[in-house]
Amino acid sequence: MERLQSIDTLRGITIIAMILVNSPGTWDHVYPPLLHAEWHGLTPTDLIFSTFLYIIGISIVLAYRKSKIHNKKKYKKISIRSLKIFGLGLLINFITPIFPFVEDLDNVRILGVLQRIGIIFCFSSFIFFNLNTKKIVIIIAVILIGYYLFTGFFILPNGCIPTFENSTENWVNFLDRHIIGSNHMWKPSHEPEGILSTLPSMTSSLLGILAGKILTSNHSVKNKGLQLIYFSIFLLISGYLWSIWFPINKTMWSSSYALVTAGWASLILSTIYFFNTFKKISTPKVSEYVSKNAIVIYFLSMVTTKFFYIIQIDDKQNIHSWIFNSIFLGINNLKLASLTYAIFVVAFYLFLAYLLYIKKIFIKI
Repeated sequence: MERLQSIDTLRGITIIAMILVNSPGTWDHVYPPLLHAEWHGLTPTDLIFSTFLYIIGISIVLAYRKSKIHNKKKYKKISIRSLKIFGLGLLINFITPIFPFVEDLDNVRILGVLQRIGIIFCFSSFIFFNLNTKKIVIIIAVILIGYYLFTGFFILPNGCIPTFENSTENWVNFLDRHIIGSNHMWKPSHEPEGILSTLPSMTSSLLGILAGKILTSNHSVKNKGLQLIYFSIFLLISGYLWSIWFPINKTMWSSSYALVTAGWASLILSTIYFFNTFKKISTPKVSEYVSKNAIVIYFLSMVTTKFFYIIQIDDKQNIHSWIFNSIFLGINNLKLASLTYAIFVVAFYLFLAYLLYIKKIFIKI
């Protein structure tokens, strides 16, 4: 069961990290590693979402490796679960604590993290059911190479040469603005969970499926650990080399980004696996508490954060700023104060996850 503990640990750490980076006391004072790269580049924060998609791939293998039987009931169940996750993402964007409790539909964001998770889970599951390892590798290669060629060399409809910069001549931005509309994007300039970038983001999950196949193989525990390390080294070297031509970019989910982040995820997982399996060191249970209700904890954290920013205490402060100013502003270092606030937010959700766990409440989406 060490393998499962390793995956639970990584999933739990990922959700904790998601909440941490989404909950600073003030966005004006945040330590750089807790922010996304402005465009090209890679920070620790840029590893979080891709790692979660990678874990989804592993989880698909663990959940369905013994039941790869084609039947409508199984496909229906996966489709419904995907729609539920997608719907929760829409709910975060649409609801508001102010009457009529629905955002202005002319300006509401359509896509988001949970929406992408729902889409990726659905298609990755179907690919796992229908394709063997060799064909999955081919699918990954076709997507990543095709994405690079399309976004880098395919002329835009207006006749402009495409660019990888944050520009109107970037294919990812171009399609999102014309299909979704700038009013329904995260920012008018770009959408980090946009339409075109969803395709390469699926490879993060498919690479997780390959890792899952390693962990569920008939090889010895030692060989599985070594294969996972070799896998991570291959991905890291390939990704960083490719970044010379196709920069590492989370918003675009560039091909180099997909490979590098899956490489880091594999390396982190292999490290946890080593301590759990070879050193017989159990990781803290707190990560398992969060892992068991990962989507629910993330959803609640996002809704609460949104409401705290919207609900006003007075003319100058909302709930979020009032708590930060009243309790944490006494810390002289504003970045440290901002981080301390985020840590307290994380502590609250860890406690909530613990309560759900000890009461054996596991909410399946």
